[in-house]
Amino acid sequence: MIDFSLKAVDKVEILTLQDNYIDITAMDSNAVVTRANPLKDGEIRASVLAEHGFSALVKTTTNGKTHTLLFDFGFSENGAAQNAATLGVDMTEVEAAALSHGHSDHTGGMEKLTAMIGKKNIPLLVHPAAFKSPRYLKFGEELKIYFPKFTRERIKQAGLAPVEATKPCSMLDDTILFLGEVPRTTDFETGWPLPHCQQDGKEVWDAIEDDTSIVMHLKDKGLVILSGCAHAGIINTVHYAMKVTGIEKVHAIMGGFHLSGPFFEPIIDRATQAFKKINPAYIIPTHCTGRKAIMEMEKQMPEQFILNMAGTKLTFS
Repeated sequence: MIDFSLKAVDKVEILTLQDNYIDITAMDSNAVVTRANPLKDGEIRASVLAEHGFSALVKTTTNGKTHTLLFDFGFSENGAAQNAATLGVDMTEVEAAALSHGHSDHTGGMEKLTAMIGKKNIPLLVHPAAFKSPRYLKFGEELKIYFPKFTRERIKQAGLAPVEATKPCSMLDDTILFLGEVPRTTDFETGWPLPHCQQDGKEVWDAIEDDTSIVMHLKDKGLVILSGCAHAGIINTVHYAMKVTGIEKVHAIMGGFHLSGPFFEPIIDRATQAFKKINPAYIIPTHCTGRKAIMEMEKQMPEQFILNMAGTKLTFS
């Protein structure tokens, strides 16, 4: 039963406010890729900050009308907001926000970014499992590394209005789909063994059910899918987006694919082969995808691959 709508749009723009990598000497801009040009009065006065976090400004345009969504908030208190200021971004255009999941590398800059929006009570779509507490990475009984607590009260204090959803939910005049909880269906995306949480006073594995993505439908081109970390599995995520929208053509897959480190490097090739089968026009790994996975995708999908950076704007039209 589909109880949402997703309109086809004429253009999708994704401006990365925070990502793990920056190279302001790249000089490889083209019709799709616009690299950061952090000048002020014709002078080079600032770099764009890169750090282990993700935040993006997403714009959809249909029939000349543009909607603007803020997706995730980055890690540090100031990083994404400083980049927005350096790039001269008008944050007052933001109408709504969506959160990929409740980990601190996606929530840390919330207060500074929302202050730049300058409006109160704009909706923030979020899965209720984002508020689990305590959440931590368990390396052993003697070593547990905790995530900062993320609460509904913090969202409200930042000037946002939390809207909790576990199922697909359309936003901004039905031009963006908040995907909700992603079913785990592939045989190789089995999740991250380290995260744990407390449930009814007992320690349990944290499946990170709050992990989700946003989806746009580019007219005549197919789906544009943007993930935060894809803890549910990026192939699971893409398959679910195709299933719930009924659209099999995929134009771009972008986001953190969480293929970094010893738990995930063994499935890099499986994921890359699945990407090749889906055959998007563009594959854009970010944030937590990991160096080995990014290099493998560039090697196996050279014509489709785009190297993302903090400050990069991608335009799909």
